[in-house]
Amino acid sequence: MTNTFLALDQILQENIKTRAARIAVIGIGYVGLPLAVAFAEAGFPTVGFDLDARKVDSINRGVSYIPDIETARVEKLIRAESLRASTDDSALRDADVIFICVPTPFDRMKAPDLGMIRSASQSIAKHLHRGQMVILQSTTYPGTTEEFVLPILETSGLKAGHDFYLAFSPERIDPGNKEWSANNMPKVLGGLTPRSTELARDLLATLTPHVHLVSTPRAAEMTKLLENIFRSVNIALVNELALLCERMDINIWEVIDAAKTKPFGFMPFYPSAGVGGHCIPVDPYYLSWKAREFDFYTKFIELAAEVNQSMPFHVVNLIADAVNRDGKSLDGAKVLVLGVAFKRDIDDARNSPAERVIELLIARRANVSYHDPYVPRFHIGDSVFHRAPRVLDGVALTEQTLQGADVVVIVTGHRNVDYGLVLANAKRIVDTTSVTAAMQNNGHVVRLGASSSLRAADIGANGIS
Repeated sequence: MTNTFLALDQILQENIKTRAARIAVIGIGYVGLPLAVAFAEAGFPTVGFDLDARKVDSINRGVSYIPDIETARVEKLIRAESLRASTDDSALRDADVIFICVPTPFDRMKAPDLGMIRSASQSIAKHLHRGQMVILQSTTYPGTTEEFVLPILETSGLKAGHDFYLAFSPERIDPGNKEWSANNMPKVLGGLTPRSTELARDLLATLTPHVHLVSTPRAAEMTKLLENIFRSVNIALVNELALLCERMDINIWEVIDAAKTKPFGFMPFYPSAGVGGHCIPVDPYYLSWKAREFDFYTKFIELAAEVNQSMPFHVVNLIADAVNRDGKSLDGAKVLVLGVAFKRDIDDARNSPAERVIELLIARRANVSYHDPYVPRFHIGDSVFHRAPRVLDGVALTEQTLQGADVVVIVTGHRNVDYGLVLANAKRIVDTTSVTAAMQNNGHVVRLGASSSLRAADIGANGIS
């Protein structure tokens, strides 16, 4: 470490300590905006960078577009000049620390798409200067920080560990979770060098006292994948058991409620129409893709993904069975889908299983509409299941809407939906969430994970939920 870099190192350390370090966050979506707000509220001058001019304009007007971040918080920070947003990547030049919080989707063949990480890294490289620190937060495969981001940053002519710092600390955002946020979520951190780790730890410790250090960025990257693959595998397990329970005339929801009374060794997971969001449907494929480089095939992980991806097909079959009871077929049937967000009580519909359910219904010539109090417009298509991209507008949930449907399908069980209204007016209901389990009905409800011969009214009468 040269004397000049040593001086810059000490300046960065002092600026972190005094909260004078200037923070830049690339990507101000569900991950980046909460992080930017948290640092600004902690006293760091913060700028959010995004190519979406609408997001940038909204933040600069003091208006939040993410439910987890109240507009009042953003407005207060904008007034105090602690937070601002920009589409101009030259804003990165003045930053001491730059976070990369961009999406990492996969392509049509389920291979990692690092296009946005590449673009962010190239923007940083244009303005990178000695003494800066770059922290990647986007979920990705092990090796991305060192094999992909590092070479791009070093096109600046600077060398990591000698001229700038580099680390990986995975995001752990859970949309809609009021207990855990960027302000208190335990963080995992792996730096390229010991000093990168130390400085990044000092910075992250200003948000949370729980910063767990690992030896390398690769270990931190694998940690994030383990967290999400753990969920994917366990969801797949209970989804497969739900299919078996339907054949065995056993109620899987009753079984899960019984199993979770065990005070150790069991964690409840629940069946569903499939998995959604920006992590669970994607992350297993990131690891599987990388594993093939080492002549290793993640059969167990891919089997879990296969089970979860099969669930929309099963749900559509349940819907077809429901309308068949009235002597109808899916061809021409009116299907109302309730809930298209990927989890309840949020407005995020990315990779929602509702997308595949709707596409499959349309492929079978059903007339599909949907209602979601959080998602007024829903994008489907641009896939092998429905070639043309299409935007659906949500409909109001009224007696007339419900009575006009041949079957109502509950894909996401938002708490603010009047399910009493649904039960009283729908001809047939397919409930993939068990949200109607404790409610009295006349046996017109088919529940995922319960035998079609098992009357929902009997379930409610016996106190099973």
